[in-house]
Amino acid sequence: MKFDTINWEKVDGLVPVIVQDSTTRQVLMQGVMNKEALEKTVLENRVTFYSRTKERLWTKGESSGNFLNVEEMYLDCDQDCILILARPQGPTCHTGDVTCFHEDKLPSLAFLDELAGIISSRAQEMPEGSYTTSLFRDGKARIAQKVGEEGVEVALAVMQEDRHQITNEAADLIFHLMVALEKSGVAFDDVCACLKDRHKK
Repeated sequence: MKFDTINWEKVDGLVPVIVQDSTTRQVLMQGVMNKEALEKTVLENRVTFYSRTKERLWTKGESSGNFLNVEEMYLDCDQDCILILARPQGPTCHTGDVTCFHEDKLPSLAFLDELAGIISSRAQEMPEGSYTTSLFRDGKARIAQKVGEEGVEVALAVMQEDRHQITNEAADLIFHLMVALEKSGVAFDDVCACLKDRHKK
């Protein structure tokens, strides 16, 4: 991204910025940057805005620790608006919500990323009473067995043409597959990227 193409006079020294979650693409917040805020964001890879109320630079998360870590940045076709794809470090909104746009809820598919994070934390923390913990303790043979069992259950449900059963068994299969991926050190994102690459071909 070439920042020297921004016409700062055209935007009165402040360019609007939209921040999206780099994984889910959910819109997290909106703000403005002056030239110094933009330079600081690029230098530190953390989103920094210009606060019009405080009249100073403001790094998101400087007091809460809920930083927005920059993954990618784009300039729109008119070169007067910036889109940032960021990895949020905690909730973005000061209310504790994931997004400042409270009515914008994640689509169901985006929950898979959240579930992958939960499974990963279970593998690291191994909390008592968790079914996921018990799977990790039983080891890869048991996890692999569960993937096979659930795959068969999905196939049987499909043959019976039972939509409710298909839905439930498919959910079980996906969950156990994600546990298997975590146990194997394979990121769910890598599987999605593989599917995307195959589609391109």
